[in-house]
Amino acid sequence: MARTRKGREVSGWLVVDKPAGITSTAVVNKVKWALEAKKAGHAGTLDPAATGVLAVALGEATKTVPYITDALKCYSFCVRLGQATNTDDAEGEVTAQSDARPTDAQIKAALGAFVGEIMQVPPQFSAVKIDGARAYALARAGEEMDIAARPLWVEELVMTGRPDADHVTLEMTCGKGGYVRAIARDLGAALGCHGHVLWLRRLWSGPFDAADGIDLPTLEALARTPALDTWLRPLEEGLADLPQVTCPTDSVPRLRNGNPAMVFPGDVGFGDICWASHNGEAIAVGRYLSGELHPARVIAGH
Repeated sequence: MARTRKGREVSGWLVVDKPAGITSTAVVNKVKWALEAKKAGHAGTLDPAATGVLAVALGEATKTVPYITDALKCYSFCVRLGQATNTDDAEGEVTAQSDARPTDAQIKAALGAFVGEIMQVPPQFSAVKIDGARAYALARAGEEMDIAARPLWVEELVMTGRPDADHVTLEMTCGKGGYVRAIARDLGAALGCHGHVLWLRRLWSGPFDAADGIDLPTLEALARTPALDTWLRPLEEGLADLPQVTCPTDSVPRLRNGNPAMVFPGDVGFGDICWASHNGEAIAVGRYLSGELHPARVIAGH
């Protein structure tokens, strides 16, 4: 007999402004406990030292996590010039140093190579799997790995400040799977001076903004009270970056059973990934083909 999950039937999003020093998984566990929720997950891991928006999905919203993970994200970060570390951030050991310091003009000129469709090699200390093992586990054991480069879409990378000769602050908007630490490492290499991330903050992810997030002290203060529910965002908000179609009443049970059904497309084109709603409530996400939505993920009533 399958074990029954304990907790409340809560569906929606809780946007957390994650502090440094805690893992993304630990934040999800705190949210799940605080809301007494049956099911929770997050859309896009932040390193423990990183801060900013961590979108926590609850209940039926967990089915829409891939669409937030695939959305554009924006990061603000500081690169420490003149030093490389084995983790590509300030948590690691310094592995190389240089007295060279680029000018502002040289930094700005180098940024162009990191915009558009680029190939990026993830850090040695990352969650990438190598022969079934996580890279960070192998790195901690002292193994050096050849990690294959992977494509990354960088929408924008701009210099936002130069506090001193040793530091530069940047802002990057990118797609799924990017490592800011790798950008800092590779920028330092391109400038001939080495570099690593000193601090990192995710400003927004898809439709969710860190400025609107709840901090952990407030989360803990409101835990298991009705007041915390007022911070919940609708499940549909997580689908805001996808086109929307509407469906008639007769199509609702068909879609919720995972079957194609007729929808009203609006501006959606043939083959587009979109979400179907009825009276404003999400019913399913899938592909629009010849007047019908073909569900990939079905959203139960919430």
